[in-house]
Amino acid sequence: MNGEPALTYVYAVAAGTSPLRASLAGLRGVGDAPVGILDPGGPDATAPVFVVSQVPAGQWREEALRSRFEDLAWLEDTARAHHDVIQALTAHTNVLPLRLATLYENDDRAREALRAQQDIFSARLAFLAHHTEYGVKVYVAADTSDDLPAEPGAQPDLPSPGKAYLRARRAHHHAREDRYQRARQAAERIAEAAALHAAHAVRHPTQSGPLTHGENGENVLNDAYLVPDENAGAFRAALADAGRGLPGIRIEVTGPWAPYSFAMPPTAQPAAPAADPESGHDRGRT
Repeated sequence: MNGEPALTYVYAVAAGTSPLRASLAGLRGVGDAPVGILDPGGPDATAPVFVVSQVPAGQWREEALRSRFEDLAWLEDTARAHHDVIQALTAHTNVLPLRLATLYENDDRAREALRAQQDIFSARLAFLAHHTEYGVKVYVAADTSDDLPAEPGAQPDLPSPGKAYLRARRAHHHAREDRYQRARQAAERIAEAAALHAAHAVRHPTQSGPLTHGENGENVLNDAYLVPDENAGAFRAALADAGRGLPGIRIEVTGPWAPYSFAMPPTAQPAAPAADPESGHDRGRT
């Protein structure tokens, strides 16, 4: 980087095995930076390591990231590069993905954090071995019959257009509530079917906005499941069965993913990095 000060960017934690080291040959990460390994030092060659890149401090310090994270094109490219590194690792070994823009002032600071959490990282890698994350989203289709009735006066043949309008609005409201109640019940049925074949589940907030409407309908369930690899086929089959006979309901299954939703216990996060802005990125699960 032409002598410019650098920060240590951490993508993930992984066991320092030979397959991991081989998988990094020629791999590029954020900003097209080479990807390498930062180990904790010591005699155990399989101890958890950080998968890292060196990135220019001027572009990645907190003050610079505040504006860069408002650049959606840059954010999309960076998030994709981060995700691509993690997916490349998962083809060869078990990993604990870390959040986008997990940064340390230098390798020494990163190594301190790695050493401080060796026991947590080792336990979590063992816990996630031979498991994969899948996403399950449930959408309820838009119902054109739920359109609002005409304003009063649009039907002059009615003796009381105002009362008719209010009755129609109430009927519209009740029909909509009934439809969403049925959708929520269907979503819980689908979640129960998925859970039978999963080791753990996380419920994420349902998604809203223009990308989750239109052809998709409205998102009423957004779960992540940690599935034993031997159960993957049964997991998908159970979801297909659960979706039958549910008109207006669409199930979207994504994965297999690295275990983003299960990488760390809620109380165990890597020690304070140099900068870790919230990105809002949905870790490639679109």
